[in-house]
Amino acid sequence: MSNPLFNNNVAEQARVLEGEPMTINGAVNKTFILLACVVIAAFYTWFLAFSGYTDKAQMLTFGGAIAGFIIAMVICFTRKAMHILAPLYAVCEGFFVGGISAVYAAQYAGIVMQAVLCTFAALFSMLALYRFGVIRCTDKFRAVVFTATLSVALVYLIQIIASFFGRGIPQIFTASPIGIGFSVIVVAIAALNLIIDFDFIERGSQNFFEKKYEWYGAFGLMVSLIWLYLEVLRLIAKLNDRN
Repeated sequence: MSNPLFNNNVAEQARVLEGEPMTINGAVNKTFILLACVVIAAFYTWFLAFSGYTDKAQMLTFGGAIAGFIIAMVICFTRKAMHILAPLYAVCEGFFVGGISAVYAAQYAGIVMQAVLCTFAALFSMLALYRFGVIRCTDKFRAVVFTATLSVALVYLIQIIASFFGRGIPQIFTASPIGIGFSVIVVAIAALNLIIDFDFIERGSQNFFEKKYEWYGAFGLMVSLIWLYLEVLRLIAKLNDRN
């Protein structure tokens, strides 16, 4: 999911007292570093999966998901050692993303490239809407997106718990019109979280946050991008199932 801790409480605690402040360019550079970590790790899991080392690929996929979640929680609640933890998070999530992408690619030809292109199209679209002021990151906007994000997380949590008992939430995880509509809504929510990430990075540079918050901003942007990619992947798979 995205970044519920990117709020005014963080902003109040992050202002630099001495030393070099956070900059937009610094956050962008660190975002590219994290993106490279994700891509390299994902390619490794992908290579294992399609080279016959399925056990190793599965281990990295599930291990990466668990480790990535733990590291993300540590970053969010401690905001310490982010220059180490953020790249480590990116590597773990890369393992997870690579494994999941391999599973989808084995069933749907070309789906991964389609999902990547759609994800970056959404990224640049949201950036343009933010830069030109079409979408403004107000307190109300943050509250709405935050509530919507938590609602999606709750739906997924209910589905996971229900699956332990051989049940599930009807329709929304299928290729039915309701399921596709649900995925479209979730993709939109994930994309809107990017606006909050952009705003945090911009406010951080304007308010002279500590230099380490460049890593925090890059980490938040990476969380949103990975979530968006996975949801786009799921949506395209559902659309293919309809054909």
